Amino acid sequence: MSTRKAVFLDRDGTLNIEVATVAKPDDLTPIEGIGPAVRMINDAGLLAILVTNQAVIARGDCDTSMLRRIHAKLRNHLARDGAHLDAIYFCPHHPDYGPPCLCRKPKPGMLLAAAKDFNIDLRQSWVVGDSAKDVQLARNVGARSLLLRTGKAGADIGSDEMHAEPDGTFDTLRDAVAYILNSR
Repeated sequence: MSTRKAVFLDRDGTLNIEVATVAKPDDLTPIEGIGPAVRMINDAGLLAILVTNQAVIARGDCDTSMLRRIHAKLRNHLARDGAHLDAIYFCPHHPDYGPPCLCRKPKPGMLLAAAKDFNIDLRQSWVVGDSAKDVQLARNVGARSLLLRTGKAGADIGSDEMHAEPDGTFDTLRDAVAYILNSR
């Protein structure tokens, strides 16, 4: 069985406008143009997989049922443009609210689970996000990374624990996806 390639997408600041807390569907506002960008991934035969830290669960701001409703809103928005996410992985933990985990970005747990579930070659895959955690996540599994100038826009790169540099930086998800597709 041959391995597959994926584009792992961050959520907050990458697919939706960055706000302090997304604890209910009304808090999620998709960034303009994400539907056509995700459809480009779909049409290219790559997996589009959401990977997101969701401390709102650890803090008790929302539960997994509400998180499913939030993600249903995102999926419905993408579907309007004929786009879809192949899977959603989320980390419900936060170090301030419990023991350490292996899935909170930049730790590799979510990507390793997806690689196993979908037979993904992580070294042939990409991580796209707006923060140093996304860039470091890619480095931690041997994937390539692209940083968006949306959301946090990489403001945390160069912090004490985040030194990885992205393979490229783009203004929009569409531009990042076009780069990925042209790099194949």
